[in-house]
Amino acid sequence: MSSTPAASADDIAKHGWNAVPVDGNAILSGKPYLHKPSPLRAKDIPFPSDDPIVTRVQEYAKKHLIEQTYNHSMRVYHWGYSILKDQFPEEFGKLSLSTWALACLLHDIGTTHDNLRATLMSFEFYGGILALNLTKELGAPQAQAEAVAEAIIRHQDLGTVGTITFLGQVIQLATIYDNMGINPQIIDSVTRDDVNKAYPRKGWSGCFSKTIREENGLKPWAHTTHLGEEDFPEGVKNNELMKPYDSQGL
Repeated sequence: MSSTPAASADDIAKHGWNAVPVDGNAILSGKPYLHKPSPLRAKDIPFPSDDPIVTRVQEYAKKHLIEQTYNHSMRVYHWGYSILKDQFPEEFGKLSLSTWALACLLHDIGTTHDNLRATLMSFEFYGGILALNLTKELGAPQAQAEAVAEAIIRHQDLGTVGTITFLGQVIQLATIYDNMGINPQIIDSVTRDDVNKAYPRKGWSGCFSKTIREENGLKPWAHTTHLGEEDFPEGVKNNELMKPYDSQGL
């Protein structure tokens, strides 16, 4: 548990600051899942629409993200909710769903056409700064705004050495599930079917693969290249788990 003077122990847990292994395989103890996932329908997964900051950020995301990216962000919220509820029940009872929602809604804000061209920075880093400024402007407390920013900055920081915030690990697990089909058994098939139906992919695999290549072309130093200049966009494009759903909504 952190002893930083910047936040209380309750805020550390509430906003997902607890340090966990960055290695997703380690946090799952090398197994497909820690606990058998339960079937969930999208309509049964609560979203914190009663939080005015979340509502404002959701409006911002809808305005600035293309539909495919917005739907991806909402699927990530739902995948993460399932992962939290079933795999990490102790943390689930303490984590703010508002903080989780904010991280999901803004994690790819750096990938918009304008934002990719507004900076020399990698999209995750610039997106984290945008999210930090936006959430603070809307009145989010420091511990929440910074948790969201840190998770966004590190959401593609996959590796095996070191630690990451719990919030950052969950968004990694949820995004790599949606983007590449990694840890396919961590979500029940009923949940996978229903969430994809509620927030259709509309060709997301090809769409995001193209965005990765676009950033790498604009910024050959981009952080995304650490995942493999060919391996990552090809892995996204050829996501076998989500292939049956990828044309839904087109």
